[in-house]
Amino acid sequence: MRKYIHLIAVSGVIAGLATGVISCSKTIDEPQKAAYAPANVDEKAGTWKTYVLTSPSEIAVAEPKAINSTEYLAELAGLKQKSTGLTSAQQDAVTYWGAGAAYRWNEIGRELCARYNIPPASTPDGKYPVPDAANPLADPRFPFANPPYASRALAYLSVAQYDALVSAWYYKYKYNRVAPAKTDASLKALLPVSSLPSYPSEDAVVAAASVIILKAMFPGEVPYLEAKLAEHRNSRLWAGMNVESDLAAGEALGSAVAAKVMGRARADGMSTANNQTVTAGMIQAAKERGLAEVWVSQEVPARPPMLPNFGAVMPWNFDKATLVKLRPGPPPALNGDEYQKDLSELRQINKSQTRDQARIANYWSDGAGSYTPPGHWHRTAANVAHDAQYSEVRMARTLALVGTATMDAAIGCWDAKYYYYYPRPQQFGVKTSVGLPNFPSYPSGHSTFSAAAATVLSAIFPDRAKEFQAEANEASTSRVYGLIHYRFDSNVGLDHGSKIGAYAVERAKADGSGL
Repeated sequence: MRKYIHLIAVSGVIAGLATGVISCSKTIDEPQKAAYAPANVDEKAGTWKTYVLTSPSEIAVAEPKAINSTEYLAELAGLKQKSTGLTSAQQDAVTYWGAGAAYRWNEIGRELCARYNIPPASTPDGKYPVPDAANPLADPRFPFANPPYASRALAYLSVAQYDALVSAWYYKYKYNRVAPAKTDASLKALLPVSSLPSYPSEDAVVAAASVIILKAMFPGEVPYLEAKLAEHRNSRLWAGMNVESDLAAGEALGSAVAAKVMGRARADGMSTANNQTVTAGMIQAAKERGLAEVWVSQEVPARPPMLPNFGAVMPWNFDKATLVKLRPGPPPALNGDEYQKDLSELRQINKSQTRDQARIANYWSDGAGSYTPPGHWHRTAANVAHDAQYSEVRMARTLALVGTATMDAAIGCWDAKYYYYYPRPQQFGVKTSVGLPNFPSYPSGHSTFSAAAATVLSAIFPDRAKEFQAEANEASTSRVYGLIHYRFDSNVGLDHGSKIGAYAVERAKADGSGL
């Protein structure tokens, strides 16, 4: 069970971390994040461009009761009762969710990706069963949250949060109902209260949208997700932040937006991403283009290739014709000079890998049991946006831009991998130190994901661009140090990912947010 760091409420605002640590706990696996009033409430965000909604007003939200109405005053009285005499567990929940709705639900999404990032084991007869969405807790559990799956789950999660929040902002400033603590000075809110209107609740919007997406992506986790939803909802009452009608309006809006986002998900081509019948044609085409030896699984028994048709899934920031145009040129010919040079580098590392090379390879491995490279970059994006004290809607926008870019990177990379069907170094005697990916080598997925995310984050946070680019370069090089990829795999992946990320940046420049 996660243990939370207790924070002390001072003058209605939760105080900083330094004043509130009451014990050390090795069970904390993420830094605790304190609540803040956003540096900018982004009052014009109700005009920003959405991904799936045709307009921020597409889903109607009814006008709320006036703050001097009998109904509202009754809600306010009930809120005062709920926000006094809190237990330690209730105070912990207020602290936890106070870090931000999109921040916490993205964290939950990443943790689910890690929990389900377990490849199916073979049966005694040498076959690999396919996870069944209709029976998600059977062995093997559904889903196998590999990197493409994780990129898609996190992209849809972030898009649903963002579209729902843009719509919420539209209605917040249309109706302009102030926060409860600003209508009654005797109500002491336990979290920072900004000038943001409270109806509909941004937290309720995010929670409702997130739960619908995550239930679809991780159907075996419905009880867990519903418990988190209830805790999040109650935390807003315990903190004195929202009356019931704020929450109800947010829940209805978030649910309606998520339903529309899931409509796109059901039609994006993921249902055929694991179609194994396409591989014979891919192999034949690669051979006809001159490839002397194609990739084959090095596992025993041989494992079917991972999501060979994921490259046919619908991208976010460009069309299918652009996907083909962005596809990298062919890899070096086997046994050619460039190939021999990069294979020799791997063989040398294989003989004498340094401690620093091993450290870098392990840090960026993001293999089974992790939330994969897309999750790694989502965590970076969430933490940087939190450090910048972004509003809820701008936080969600950051995650949606990174999420759609990394999903597009997965689509583009998998398209190229199975187009070229290039063999991995393990087919030529190189022993990997960080796991054995079950898909073709060229180009590097880590490199493509990392460059796409770093390109987006560099545009949003230009003062930290060198840091993001250095991290992307290290992630890319880690696959050489881990003996997973040839140097040319990684270099081409970085270039490919940068070009893919640039499309998300162009969208960001035109979405009305001021970048």
